Amino acid sequence: MRDLKDSVKKAYSEVAEKGASCCNSERLEDRGYESNELAMLPDTVVECADGCGNPTAITSLREGEVAVDLGSGAGIDVFLAAKRVGTTGRVIGVDMTDKMLEKARENAKALGVTNVEFRKGEIENLPIESSSVDVVFSNCVINLSPDKDAVFKEAARVLKPGGRIAISDIVSQVELPDFLKKSEGFWSVCGGGALLERDYLSKIMAAGFEKIHVVSRYNYKSEEILQWTDGRFKPTGREREAIVALNEKLSSISVTASKVNSE
Repeated sequence: MRDLKDSVKKAYSEVAEKGASCCNSERLEDRGYESNELAMLPDTVVECADGCGNPTAITSLREGEVAVDLGSGAGIDVFLAAKRVGTTGRVIGVDMTDKMLEKARENAKALGVTNVEFRKGEIENLPIESSSVDVVFSNCVINLSPDKDAVFKEAARVLKPGGRIAISDIVSQVELPDFLKKSEGFWSVCGGGALLERDYLSKIMAAGFEKIHVVSRYNYKSEEILQWTDGRFKPTGREREAIVALNEKLSSISVTASKVNSE
């Protein structure tokens, strides 16, 4: 599974270097971003944005809160969250890709945003103190981890009791064929690591969360899935047939939950 993670890391380093993804401002609006929000961000933020929703739209962030973005990329969700928590709050972006971190820090400097920071780390082992943040959010990144149990446990660890998560991610409504689960290319476009939705939600609960709520769900048509794959890798004939069969069975969901308050 380490090979898969290294492949994902390489793919997103290339996105940062080339300044291109499967998104543009129009598609980002389709995923829940407001046009006025996007208009305030430089092209270097929007052109590298890649996701399946807008987790900052469902977090109900409050002034003065501390938030963490798992897999922050070039920083789009960090910068939007920074506006909501204000100058008395703070947002920490965590990413494992040096090129993305470099771009995010350049973007923060260009925007003059001072209540954000970007830390290098893996989401299975967050460089964050325990019980230190109010909100953890993530946009289409947890599906890229081969150890999702560890990710959710880490989210619970860094959150204060009663803290919240808001996640947009890719899940499946059917079990993926084994060869798709092992496809480095399909992993890199957020497909190969997609769990059954019920299993994904069960892992959130097992990590110590309650009040788990699926805010929205969108089922992708096969041509939409092929658009991702053809933009990043060329699936084999067998892979392509299996992807077409996933018509409306691969989904983007947005989920909120609260850490069990043990105090």
